[in-house]
Amino acid sequence: MAADTSARLVVAIETSCDETAVAILRGQELLASEVASQIALHAQYGGVVPEVASRNHLRMLQPVIDSALAKAGISLNDVGAFAATCGPGLATSLMIGTSAAKALAIGFRKPYLAINHMEGHLLSPFFGTSEGIRPAIALVVSGGHTLLVEIEGFGRYHLLGQTQDDAAGEAFDKVGKLLGLPYPGGPNVDRIARDGDVARFDFPRSMLHSDDFNFSFSGLKTAVRYLLPKLETVSLPDVCASFQEAVVEVLVTKTLRAVQAKRQHVVALSGGVSCNSRLREAMRAACAARGVELLVASPALCTDNAAMIGYVAALKLAHGESSSLASDIDPNLRLVA
Repeated sequence: MAADTSARLVVAIETSCDETAVAILRGQELLASEVASQIALHAQYGGVVPEVASRNHLRMLQPVIDSALAKAGISLNDVGAFAATCGPGLATSLMIGTSAAKALAIGFRKPYLAINHMEGHLLSPFFGTSEGIRPAIALVVSGGHTLLVEIEGFGRYHLLGQTQDDAAGEAFDKVGKLLGLPYPGGPNVDRIARDGDVARFDFPRSMLHSDDFNFSFSGLKTAVRYLLPKLETVSLPDVCASFQEAVVEVLVTKTLRAVQAKRQHVVALSGGVSCNSRLREAMRAACAARGVELLVASPALCTDNAAMIGYVAALKLAHGESSSLASDIDPNLRLVA
């Protein structure tokens, strides 16, 4: 049975990287979710610059909070708890959000909750479902992480496997850069791949047949780099499609292998790369063929956002949990110890 999370209004802040995000929830009801993107600022550098990110969090956080409050139709006096991402992420970015949430908690004498960014992604496919958190095999795939996790219930997670080098999203962005595509590369690879031949280039499927649930994408990225100088003319659609297919095949195969090994019946897919159209299509087909239920986070919950942070905070409040104001950020925070 889903926990009752209707007791308090929660303001959640997410500043783990380059998105300044604030969400307001009443239990599991999302009243507002505002995001100020910094993609345009960092595009000129080809990636996120920590100093630029933190300075813009400082500049944008108050306006984003004000916008969320206005959209939700509440004031800070109505709020029952304040939450913020405490890790993993960029230290200077994390400090902005946690400091603000702690200050609000102190000022209004309300509980503070430090939330693991990865737990937010992990549980986002369950947000808004009537059943709440259920046993599942979860694939969390983003720019910084690629994890396979067995979920027993809220707060009960077992790490099955993870990337041994590059995360899938990192590989997408690096290949996009090799191909001269605008930052971020991942969405552009996905878009261009729709017109390509997935079988044109036989890229490696690293660790596809290993007897564990770990991943490796560094070799695939290197294979693309070595291929490009050998081509007289580069067919961007074919390279993108063949590369993308290699990533997707490994992700889907290992996820379904974990489902079989753990005798689970639900797959939960989340993280920024879960927006990839080919991954969603292939995972949906593989799950349907095996009679497995697929839960996919909505696109708004896949990239960095505060709604997923507020969802975890609401669940923690419902379970009687809160965090110490003396708790610190952890840029390398793990989902499972």
